Amino acid sequence: MQIPSKYEASQVESKWYDYWMKHNYFHSEPDEREPYTIVIPPPNVTGVLHMGHMLNNTIQDVLIRRARLQGKNACWVPGTDHASIATEAKVVAKLKEQGIDKNDLSRDEFLKHAWDWTHEYGGVILEQLKKLGCSCDWDRTKFTMDDDMSEAVIKVFVDLYNKGMIYRGYRMVNWDPEAKTTLSDEEVIYEEKQGNLYYLNYKIEGSDDVLTIATTRPETIFGDTAICINPTDERFTHLKGKKAIVPICGRVIPIIEDEYVDVEFGTGCLKVTPAHDENDKVLGDKHNLEVVDIFNEDASLNSYGLHYEGQDRFAVRKAIAKELEESGVLIKTETHVNKVGTSERTKAVIEPRLSDQWFLKMEELVKPAIEAVLGEDNEIQLFPKKFENTYRHWMENIRDWNISRQLLWGQQIPAYYYGDGKEDFVVAETMEDALKLAIDKTGNADLKAEDLRQETDALDTWFSSWLWPMSVFDGIRNPENEDIKYYYPTNDLVTGPDILFFWVARMIIAGYEYKGERPFNNVYLTGLVRDKQRRKMSKSLGNSPDALKLIEEYSADGVRVGLLLSSAAGNDLLFDEALCQQGKGFGNKIWNAYRLIDGWQIDETIPQPESSKIALDWYASKFQKALTEIEDHFSKYRLSDALMAIYKLIMDDFSGWLLEIVKPAYQKPVDAATYKGLIAAFEDNLKILHPFMPFLTEDIWHYIAERTPEEALIVSKWPEAKPVNEALIGEFDFASEVVSGIRNIRKEKNIAFKDAIGFSVINNGNTSTTFDSIIQKLGNLEAIEYVNEAVEGALTFRVKSNEYFVPMAGSIDVEAEIKKLTEELNYTEGFLKSVQKKLSNERFVNGAPEQVIANERKKEADALAKIETIKSSLASLS
Repeated sequence: MQIPSKYEASQVESKWYDYWMKHNYFHSEPDEREPYTIVIPPPNVTGVLHMGHMLNNTIQDVLIRRARLQGKNACWVPGTDHASIATEAKVVAKLKEQGIDKNDLSRDEFLKHAWDWTHEYGGVILEQLKKLGCSCDWDRTKFTMDDDMSEAVIKVFVDLYNKGMIYRGYRMVNWDPEAKTTLSDEEVIYEEKQGNLYYLNYKIEGSDDVLTIATTRPETIFGDTAICINPTDERFTHLKGKKAIVPICGRVIPIIEDEYVDVEFGTGCLKVTPAHDENDKVLGDKHNLEVVDIFNEDASLNSYGLHYEGQDRFAVRKAIAKELEESGVLIKTETHVNKVGTSERTKAVIEPRLSDQWFLKMEELVKPAIEAVLGEDNEIQLFPKKFENTYRHWMENIRDWNISRQLLWGQQIPAYYYGDGKEDFVVAETMEDALKLAIDKTGNADLKAEDLRQETDALDTWFSSWLWPMSVFDGIRNPENEDIKYYYPTNDLVTGPDILFFWVARMIIAGYEYKGERPFNNVYLTGLVRDKQRRKMSKSLGNSPDALKLIEEYSADGVRVGLLLSSAAGNDLLFDEALCQQGKGFGNKIWNAYRLIDGWQIDETIPQPESSKIALDWYASKFQKALTEIEDHFSKYRLSDALMAIYKLIMDDFSGWLLEIVKPAYQKPVDAATYKGLIAAFEDNLKILHPFMPFLTEDIWHYIAERTPEEALIVSKWPEAKPVNEALIGEFDFASEVVSGIRNIRKEKNIAFKDAIGFSVINNGNTSTTFDSIIQKLGNLEAIEYVNEAVEGALTFRVKSNEYFVPMAGSIDVEAEIKKLTEELNYTEGFLKSVQKKLSNERFVNGAPEQVIANERKKEADALAKIETIKSSLASLS
């Protein structure tokens, strides 16, 4: 089959992806081979392909395709995460457009809408991954809300509860007023924001005295239940035992004493609002203070806010400041920078809120996970290692995990209440089991299922995804099944450092708890994708390109190469579209290289030239050396370096040198032995490049020969490591410098390449003559003559200790050349004088930096060498 003149990426990509899918190459079942397993970090079911996904999944596909070529049973499990907060927000927004309020729906009605939305819009990202060439085992696609996955989550909850590790507690939590749910500490991002510090006067009961407090949140005065002073602060001795009156609402509150108060901050008096500040809650518990919650779940004020009831907290802040100022309570305002917690998902400002929540005790659970990464055995390796410190900090300072969310979309917590008391509940996997437990607990045999009501909270999304490497193989429900025994632990996890704690650490914790071993061997943490100005990619900045449009413009292979060329291991990726263009150009270079070879006529009768035989031997060693380097890069997860080694091998060594050497003369045939050797080398190139550029390589592979499905490139064999002939490589490097010297003379003297030239050498270094046939062909030399003395009337150049001569008779205008060389000599000698004058100046030498002196000495050495060469050329011409 004749290869087309142009590579049409869009047609080729769909053709080969369909072919791979048709022949089931991506699917894996347990067998006698060594397994190689990757589980995808499940993107949100609401997600669409962005640059972070592109990088992460390209890396995973490179690893899985290489493992497949290495003969391993490669299994890449895809799937999506139900993403409670993000998905529920989208469903609520869609309902709003239809004039439906979520609060008017029953749980079942809302979940029907959520499932409809998921079936319509969910999983788009998985289809988009196919465009990138991802070779996932689509038959194994999982969703964290699949029935079997949910069953595993509920089973784990019940197990941990029965072990005494899950408890229900009334705690101060992080409340997201937009999503109307709690968040774990890790889902809160603290950002420095400029606000105000408001100084307010509180009257002292029964006197004309006032005390001044400073607050960043004047709207919370409605929740004040005490003023606190430091008992050692002499400024407020007169207030001990007295009471203050809260402005506007007029509540009388005690003045309490506690050393917690920082005498240096603000005014030294602290207003205590136990319902809305974690530290205030601790003070409140210690001093038995009343707790007054002034907010509704959307952070608008409730009836405690009096005439501000129903208004948003930030609107109230402005309005109340004005009211307090007009009434003489607000005496001054200062600008103040403080850290404000915001929701990672909705970006809403977090409210501390007291509520009943479910928690998982972490102190004991975390110990095997700390040992796995940081212990002597180093069972799980993080790449780059720098993230071990981050991991250590998080894990050694872990707090109990708030696992409940006030959401409908997610696994409903399997707790069943049989009474009105906080402790009147049982935990069970099913309603039937719960009923039996409730009857046993109460002794009431008349209890029926309808007497029980299930907890309305759902579980944190991470509580399902922390089981991912086990649950995708049904390892929780059926711990001895064939899949989990074969594929677990998985090999490599590729993800972003931003979820090192949320997901990676928790999967490690779950792995040791439920399988007694690590969930994966290695964790490769990619960098974040940034633009050339180092800014994080985001829609708001308009610097995040459309992933699918990039594929359309530069081809999937071009984009994959572009991403990896800009991605140094573990560091942030500075994305530049020009690199995708470079990737596309690389593909075109390979395409045209094969087109060139494919256009040659093959003659079985002609002998193989010596130059071609040596060149193929040299390239075989060069390839093996590169292969060793590539394997080393893969072992360290330096995929961009592995790709760069392949890029240089193909661009420089294969296309730049080998093709030039073996190329037959114009309109002449190539011998069969050279053609066969060249195709074998080209096929090896395609094999090592396939994980990075799967479409282009598979396409050319099938143009080279008719292949059966069993012979497709995707399931071919990774090249075997063989000994490297370092001497041959060294000799070629020397020969290539000689060729470059000849080409420079031809270029400078305008000697046409079609004209053969004479060539002599004084072999002072006893250099091997192995590559003489190649030097002769690439230099178009009449012959290579070894001489003992300089050749008269010739231009000369040196490579190491050898001197080479190109006779100039008849090729150039000798007089013009002498004139040109004389001018160049005069200039260089003048330049040398100026440099030596500087170096003979003691003040300059003693005062200038070391690097400056070194640069001047190098200039001197270079000028001296150039003068010697020019004089030698002049001598040979005169």
